Amino acid sequence: MEQPKITQAMIDAYDEYTHLTLDRRAFMRKLKALAGSGAAAAAIAPMLAASNAAAEIVAADDSRLTTADLTYRGAPADIKAYAAMPKDAAKLPAVIVIHENRGLNNHIRDVTRRMALEGFLAMAPDMLSPSGGTPQDEDKARDMIGQITPDIYGTNLVAAVEFLKTHPNSTGNIGAVGFCWGGGQVNRLAALSPDLEAGVAYYGAQPPAEDVPKIHAALMLHYAGLDDRINKGIDAYRKALEANGKDFQIFVYDGVNHAFNNDTSAARYDKAAADLAWSRTVGFLKEKLG
Repeated sequence: MEQPKITQAMIDAYDEYTHLTLDRRAFMRKLKALAGSGAAAAAIAPMLAASNAAAEIVAADDSRLTTADLTYRGAPADIKAYAAMPKDAAKLPAVIVIHENRGLNNHIRDVTRRMALEGFLAMAPDMLSPSGGTPQDEDKARDMIGQITPDIYGTNLVAAVEFLKTHPNSTGNIGAVGFCWGGGQVNRLAALSPDLEAGVAYYGAQPPAEDVPKIHAALMLHYAGLDDRINKGIDAYRKALEANGKDFQIFVYDGVNHAFNNDTSAARYDKAAADLAWSRTVGFLKEKLG
């Protein structure tokens, strides 16, 4: 059977659904109209979404790593997190991995292990911990993301920095990397925590210009060329960073979509852009964190 053709309009409709409306019925109606039939829409929808079955690139029991489920003090509840580091390592620079708007799922755990294999103590907090933790239902997770206030997210990310500064396997040099919703949180965390030394935001929403003077961290910002929704804020952010003398780099990857790094989404993943962005990210974090 011939694979259904996925158009940019379909990808845009999925982005609107997962980031703005959260209305699956309306999305499927639009997808049906774009695909030409209900059967075609049903075949295309899973290709646009992220596949939990495709999440594991580095095995959860990889013998090169030590992994653990952690808890650190947060507000209004303790925050659960997943951590990984090279086996038998003593002290390493630490990197907070901040998930997308689907919560702490298997893909983000896998990215955490990938970061650990690069030579870091990597920790991914479950930012939905105040609401009971990330559910299996991705639409429910997206809805829950919007029900926790930005102040609570900020408090709990600053607490993650503080936790890792004194972790027995940490050098005290702390960075962060985030994707989609998590990319926006990296930008916010950079303005909230003077102890964050480096932040990498993948296609993340930009902070208000008035917050930029408070940024201490060096920043690397990755954007997808076709991501009109997020890219509207690039110019203003660039100008504010320049005006305040901040250490930053911006990369725009032409012809790729929002979530191009997520290799569990067949329609949106772009290997060339993802590999280049990852190599830049790892080199940047090693340079800034030691």
